[in-house]
Amino acid sequence: MKDRIRVLLADDEHLIRGALATLLGLNDDLIVVAEAATGPEAVAMGRQHHPDVAVLDMQMPGLDGLAVAQSLRTDVPTCRTMIVTSFGRPGHLKRALEAGVRGFLPKTVSASDLADIIRTVHAGRRYIASEIAADAISAGDSPLTPREADVLGLAADASSIAEIAERAGLSTGTVRNYISSAVNKLGAENRHTAARSAQDRGWI
Repeated sequence: MKDRIRVLLADDEHLIRGALATLLGLNDDLIVVAEAATGPEAVAMGRQHHPDVAVLDMQMPGLDGLAVAQSLRTDVPTCRTMIVTSFGRPGHLKRALEAGVRGFLPKTVSASDLADIIRTVHAGRRYIASEIAADAISAGDSPLTPREADVLGLAADASSIAEIAERAGLSTGTVRNYISSAVNKLGAENRHTAARSAQDRGWI
């Protein structure tokens, strides 16, 4: 039998991760060589086991799936990465493609389809779930500059201008300017609604 595709599974929900590992293990051409519950653990497991394909949850403690994908792209360049997510936000797809992710799909995918997608990605092809791709096209690109997105992201937890300025290493006046620009671009009432709007689109 030909060499099996070596898979890393990373998901902080132990029940889901364990079930996926069991189901994927039923395929003769796939083998789960490592599992991880956090972003940093996924990076460490990737470096240690050099999997062919890493299946990464979008939201994980420590580092999200995109940050893990970026790390693996540098540290384990032979490993192809896939993102599975409960929230297929348009901005996340663009950032995933920029990070070199080869697969982007919802968690509602069946185990048999996941196995097929792993094979597709391992073969060097790309798989993007059609509904996520359609949402990304309709939402368009983020109008925010990288700095506006950074500052607005710090505003998402209802921090004060002074707190945001301290965390960003900027003056309060500069922070107000960035936030004002972001609010205007998003057509929002204030920084809090602007942050929620940008989060819903995956822009921050």
